[in-house]
Amino acid sequence: MLCSKCDSTAATLIRYSGQHLCRDHFIAFLERRVRHELRQQVDLRGGERIAIGLSGGKDSSVATVLLHDILSPRTDIELVAITIDEGIASYRPEGVVFASNLCKSVGIEHQVARIEDTVGRTMDQIVAMDPLTIPCSYCGVFRRQALNRVAKEVGADHLATGLNLDDTAQSILMNIARGDVERLARLGPHEHVQPGLVPRLQPLRLIPEKEVYLYAMLRGIKFHDATCPNAERAQRGKFREIVNRLEADAPGTRHAIVRGYDRMRPLLQSGSLGPDVQECVSCGEPSAGTVCQACALKGQIGSFAATARRIHESTTDLRSR
Repeated sequence: MLCSKCDSTAATLIRYSGQHLCRDHFIAFLERRVRHELRQQVDLRGGERIAIGLSGGKDSSVATVLLHDILSPRTDIELVAITIDEGIASYRPEGVVFASNLCKSVGIEHQVARIEDTVGRTMDQIVAMDPLTIPCSYCGVFRRQALNRVAKEVGADHLATGLNLDDTAQSILMNIARGDVERLARLGPHEHVQPGLVPRLQPLRLIPEKEVYLYAMLRGIKFHDATCPNAERAQRGKFREIVNRLEADAPGTRHAIVRGYDRMRPLLQSGSLGPDVQECVSCGEPSAGTVCQACALKGQIGSFAATARRIHESTTDLRSR
């Protein structure tokens, strides 16, 4: 099969558009969409500092390389990458290495922050304390808070993430299924600055996951190609299967979900369901309520730890008798 743009052999089929593209035209096709999406999300006037949430995986690594390529001619804009170490011994250390190597290769600053430093425990320890829970319900909250905190510490005006089209469509459906309209209204990218919250950029939000992977392969971008050991217990996996089935039956469904959400978004944000935030009374970070979700979860973990200590002390007392 020949490329739809030239006489070269096509490298891939874009099912939702019907195009067959060779290597060079596929790369240009993806980069053009990312540039357009970035322009739609933010008007960079100069002097901005953009933080990038870099896990070392394919999505965040591709986002980092693309932002560097697009913005490097702008000497008035700085990039800094932030990696969150969740404390998953079998998974995160290698990702940190990939993230560090990528930052060195493109010449941008790299910050690493550990969840253990703010929560007091690693994710491995938290999972061991509460084995029946879905680990992502803790990890996602703590990671988002840590990213926002570090982004503020480094003086970032925006925080870019590697969320792709699949991630975005899944998040929309998840919040609809939960009836969580307030969170649906707060999804990024953020057009308005909220006190204490670094506004999110999502340059890959219209790029399918497989295209991100293919782009990384064609560009020779090295990334941590591994799956978190806790991922199989995440609810998102069920919505990933739903979106994949819908897309297989009707190519373009993922784009339609996001386009539909974008049309509803102004309505969601116009009334009392809008994304206004306040300071958490405990930590001072942005929160939809009086106490942020991260602090609520920290309290829950503290309760587990206290219960475990009481059980241990009781058992020790009985043995001593």
